Amino acid sequence: MSIYQKIGEVGSKFIGKPTLFKYGFNLSPMYRRSTGRIIAVSEDLLQVRIKLPLSYKNRNYVNSIFGGSMFSAVDPIPMVQLMNLLDSNYVVWDKSAEIYFKRPAKEHLFADFSYTENEIVDIKQKVAQDQETEIIKTTQLTNKDGSVVFCEVKKLIYIADKSYFKNKRKVKK
Repeated sequence: MSIYQKIGEVGSKFIGKPTLFKYGFNLSPMYRRSTGRIIAVSEDLLQVRIKLPLSYKNRNYVNSIFGGSMFSAVDPIPMVQLMNLLDSNYVVWDKSAEIYFKRPAKEHLFADFSYTENEIVDIKQKVAQDQETEIIKTTQLTNKDGSVVFCEVKKLIYIADKSYFKNKRKVKK
């Protein structure tokens, strides 16, 4: 269990998972360096919104937001969000990612991350049936009203039954 998971386990009892998710991310050194900030988390954790402000910390040579900042601002959210939506009987890992730059970002960017109750039920059913599954989550970085897409990130996320995953790792050694 990581230090972040331990803090999450204890902290969520005192301030609630949505608040801990938001401030935990925003205060963690690994996420702060992305220059992105979580600005909203729904009570059920199914919806998360981030802002990636254009600043001197993330401007590149041509005065737009550095692509690495765009990617690092969205990279951890879908996996950690899903880990918090499922219980500790599941293993959740990022397996791969693709990023598509659509246009230079010379303004603040926003991204919305969402899961539905049906997605969570489907994931649990597939894992119960096959012990493991993979899903693709696509996130777009847009302007504030969502009308202009600057970047799109596709993440392949692996989910497995925890005991199955442990046995699978033992066999591969």
